[in-house]
Amino acid sequence: MQESPPSDNSPPPKRGIGRRLLIHLRRKLTTGLLVVIPLGITLFILRFLFNLADGVLAPWIRQGVTSYLGQELYLPGLGMVAGFLVLYAAGVVAGNVIGRRFVDAWESLLSRIPLVKSIYTSSKQIINVFSQGGQGAFRRAVYVEFPKEGCYSIAFVTNSVKATSGRAFYTVFIPTSPNPTSGYVLLLDEENVYPTAFGVEEAMKIIMSGGMVTPDEIRADILQ
Repeated sequence: MQESPPSDNSPPPKRGIGRRLLIHLRRKLTTGLLVVIPLGITLFILRFLFNLADGVLAPWIRQGVTSYLGQELYLPGLGMVAGFLVLYAAGVVAGNVIGRRFVDAWESLLSRIPLVKSIYTSSKQIINVFSQGGQGAFRRAVYVEFPKEGCYSIAFVTNSVKATSGRAFYTVFIPTSPNPTSGYVLLLDEENVYPTAFGVEEAMKIIMSGGMVTPDEIRADILQ
């Protein structure tokens, strides 16, 4: 009678103190980076914007105060406050009928200057695309089969058109990751555009994080 080999129920060997310490440090450092890096980027951008606004407007404020008071007086941050007031005033002016006509006339003038036209039009289109209320804003997030059959990419519906035959098509923008300001524009049949279970904001987070920030479940009929 053949005897069965004895089963090995002994617990796995414990890791050494040094290895456990390295694993602990790696996990904590990784978690710390995930917390500190976004905060650092945010502070860097805010500081850059503060210095930019303060540097551009501060000399004008300093000169005006000096000529008015007869002595030089400058407080850090006045440029930022002045920039805020300028933006607020621009919003108030553009929010009424007379101001809107003035803005339209100004835009019409800029659109006739060759180099200025390219810069202004491009920057305005980018702002409209990424603003929620702009006419060029992303309507919804979808899946499209790209760049080859069997591969699906997150895209944004930007417009819908109909052929003379009545067939519906969508223009979709497929952004690159992690920089969503560049990408591909496709004209697809309505049947080749598949809805997602998340909105534009969630889709943008997925793209800008390189897929590290994703929903727990990605629901779509095409992905079943």
